[in-house]
Amino acid sequence: MNRPAPARLTDRKRAAILDAAEAEFRQAGYEATSMDRIAASAGVSKRTVYNHFPSKEVLFAQILQQLFERSRESPELAYRADRPLRQQLLDLVQQKLQLLHDEAFIDLVRVAVAAVIPSPERAQQIFKRVGDKEEGLTVWIRAAAADGRLKTDDPQFASMLLQGMIKGFAFWPQITLGHPILSADERERVAHTATDMFLAHFAAR
Repeated sequence: MNRPAPARLTDRKRAAILDAAEAEFRQAGYEATSMDRIAASAGVSKRTVYNHFPSKEVLFAQILQQLFERSRESPELAYRADRPLRQQLLDLVQQKLQLLHDEAFIDLVRVAVAAVIPSPERAQQIFKRVGDKEEGLTVWIRAAAADGRLKTDDPQFASMLLQGMIKGFAFWPQITLGHPILSADERERVAHTATDMFLAHFAAR
């Protein structure tokens, strides 16, 4: 994960721990990764690791949190009445596919699913965060419907349908079956097809 170089020694050590932990979790999985192994990889003492992160679970959660925050750096694409509807929706779908085109994110979510750390409740929290970014699409659909360009009285349901098409190709096969992330051509095919299928049903005539 690319992070700005911290100025203070304490911050540099924390960043080194996060980088080392991310690499270890991605390579070895949650169970096989130990705080000793992370400390050795980061070039710090185990005490230093525990000073920053009281447990392996907290450290792993922090790495996931940073990935989620990085995904939110993409600007929300607001609905515009003066732009063609299809191009706006295509831009939104392509943005979502680009966010899922992150090997570190896919690897670490796969690790989280395999470990279900440390309980089903934690897994539910993880996937809720994955879904948080989807609210922007719901807002866009609601605005387009209010403008009379989409026909739906349930924007969240419509958003979930579109998200299901996207994740059926670009998220769940990678998480559960170990499929590679989509190529640029595959992302384009999914984006255009999902957009057209969605509009074929929801676009106002």
